[in-house]
Amino acid sequence: MSVRLTRRRFLAISACAVAASPAQAASWQGIVMGADARITLRGNPAETEPALRAALQQLRRIEALFSLYRADSALSRLNRDGVLERPDADFTALLRLCSQVHTLTGGRFDPTVQPLWQALASGTDPAPARAAIGWDRVVIGPRAIRLGRGQALTLNGIAQGFAADAVRDTLAQHGLTQALVDMGEFAALGGPWRVGVGDPDLGVVLTRALSGNAVATSSPGAMALGPAGHILNPLDAAPPQWSTISVEADRAALADGLSTALCFADRSAFADILRRARPAATRITAIAPNGDIVTELP
Repeated sequence: MSVRLTRRRFLAISACAVAASPAQAASWQGIVMGADARITLRGNPAETEPALRAALQQLRRIEALFSLYRADSALSRLNRDGVLERPDADFTALLRLCSQVHTLTGGRFDPTVQPLWQALASGTDPAPARAAIGWDRVVIGPRAIRLGRGQALTLNGIAQGFAADAVRDTLAQHGLTQALVDMGEFAALGGPWRVGVGDPDLGVVLTRALSGNAVATSSPGAMALGPAGHILNPLDAAPPQWSTISVEADRAALADGLSTALCFADRSAFADILRRARPAATRITAIAPNGDIVTELP
């Protein structure tokens, strides 16, 4: 497998302006679900320290649910066994959100692409894996989640946003009013926070101000998967139409799922998707391979 790591994460973080003095700001950096993560807090230590401890505990719980890098995670067990009995409420909630995004995007978002990802990464015949794609074969029941024959899930196109939302909610529950959570997708508490939207080839092309909302950015060319990008089209083998897609919404999980799927959408689809997703989704920004920028508002 050929891998080219993106510059987007460094560029997005470096373009983020934190308007607080060192005495008022605290931060944490680490790895969550295999990717760099950062939490920036504003407030005095009596507030930020216990809030950050609770946020990190929340992240450990999220990883135990959704990480493909842990053999004992709930997701890994579901992929191995084909069934997950008595799923955690958050696991079920995220899969139900997957269903919503799948419908919103006309099937362009589909976590059952995981076997295809593995086939392309290993250089094996992708045809059987593509035949296993189909979100309609995933059964989300009150007592168990079941996969269809040959299926496995990846939640990497939405779980990072879910993690950002969970951390932001935890910080708010502990009384914080100013924080920026970066799990590869950004969720803001208070603001304004300025975040750069970057393309792997073009660098930072614009900035957005976040105030209590979220933004997620997906770039198929950020990592190579054999001859293709790492974001896969579940409908057919057509390549992405955009170099980068950025979506703003009230929740990072929704923005994350939409930005993943819309890499394969015509511009003509943007307005309808925003209309059906409103008021939760507020803006789509698409960067074409030639650098042209398209912005769609409700």
